[in-house]
Amino acid sequence: MSSGGLELPPGDSGHEGGPADAVGAAPGGTAAAAVSLAPQAAGSLRAGAELDWGAEAWSEVRTRAQRAGRAYIWLNLIEQRLRSVVGAVLRPIYEPVHGEDDWVVAAAGPAGQEWVQRAVAVREVSRRKGYLLDPADDNVLSFLTLPQLRELMVQHWPCFEPYFDDRREIELALDELEVTRNVVSRNRALSRAVLEQAERASARLLDVLGGGAGSPGADRLPIDAVEDLVGDRYADVISVHPDRVRLQRQLPAEDLFGGARRLDAIGIGLNLLVQNFSGRRLVRLTEAGCRVRLLFLNPASSAIKRRERELGLRKGELSRSVEMNILHVRRVRAGLGDPSRFEIHVFDETPRFTAYLVEGQSSGIAVVQSYLRRARGMEAPVLVLRGGGRGVPKDADHGLFTTYREEFEAVWEDSRPVS
Repeated sequence: MSSGGLELPPGDSGHEGGPADAVGAAPGGTAAAAVSLAPQAAGSLRAGAELDWGAEAWSEVRTRAQRAGRAYIWLNLIEQRLRSVVGAVLRPIYEPVHGEDDWVVAAAGPAGQEWVQRAVAVREVSRRKGYLLDPADDNVLSFLTLPQLRELMVQHWPCFEPYFDDRREIELALDELEVTRNVVSRNRALSRAVLEQAERASARLLDVLGGGAGSPGADRLPIDAVEDLVGDRYADVISVHPDRVRLQRQLPAEDLFGGARRLDAIGIGLNLLVQNFSGRRLVRLTEAGCRVRLLFLNPASSAIKRRERELGLRKGELSRSVEMNILHVRRVRAGLGDPSRFEIHVFDETPRFTAYLVEGQSSGIAVVQSYLRRARGMEAPVLVLRGGGRGVPKDADHGLFTTYREEFEAVWEDSRPVS
């Protein structure tokens, strides 16, 4: 009996069911042992059943494709940047001696003869079949893969050393990317953890190779390759989170507020700032030159009493919480040498949203949440907006960052300072 459930014919005439017992044997023989090709019993696997994909299977495939596409963008950027670096460093050394077409072959040397000759052959085939649509790609260097470019860099590290400080860091980042490259090139499943690791390694490597967008600390939320490509479709919204917990996993308070030059916040209690960013950090941030303006809902207003009823809280519970937060930031302000850079106001209007508008030297980030009737601020959906600097859509003047900035200024004008 085979693993598929088919009955196999005997192969030895000396055993039961041999040729003497086969179909057409003399009368009196045993029953024939023919091969059965009939479908298996009911309940077994039906031929072709695996082709019937349901909604769950299609959803899984789309998720895989989206992850692979995102990873491919990063890998493409890294490969093009590394190709440019290798060409800029090695071409002036080898081309004057070996010529425009053979300098890559000479740089590869005996150790890389096999893969560089393969690249030459692929280039010739592409020429004959008309695959070279851009004349800029009609060179051997354009047909080298990421591992081969890395090999050239490692072989000639003394040539690259004047430009890069840490060879080990580059090699480790390329090792991480090789795992992702292997998965993407074979259309296999790419887990979220591997994708995020590849994005971190790519951003780090681009920064080391001089192809990044600057210091991540200056931008606090680095612009990634996907945002560069499709950002215009979503105005200045760069991410959406179902609640504040998931936001803080990706964008901790230190990354959001650290290094800010201007911080404006409006909300009921501003817990994201007060409870997740220490008073000492606020003091250091302000003394480093940051201007802070905080707008709390007046804890004595009728609006805060309505909010307590919406959330099912005991009378005075929310107002006491807001009072504690205001007292905390007042102590922070009292410890500053120049309190005028740290302003605290309260407003009496119905709270419609909470927003943290953070601007650095080169870009801005805003975290915005709308107030829902039955959900606390920790549970409400979160929008993250990009404001100012590189990567912002051309029509950013009509983006959400500008809208919430104008709303903040309007409420600030009608608010009262806290002594």
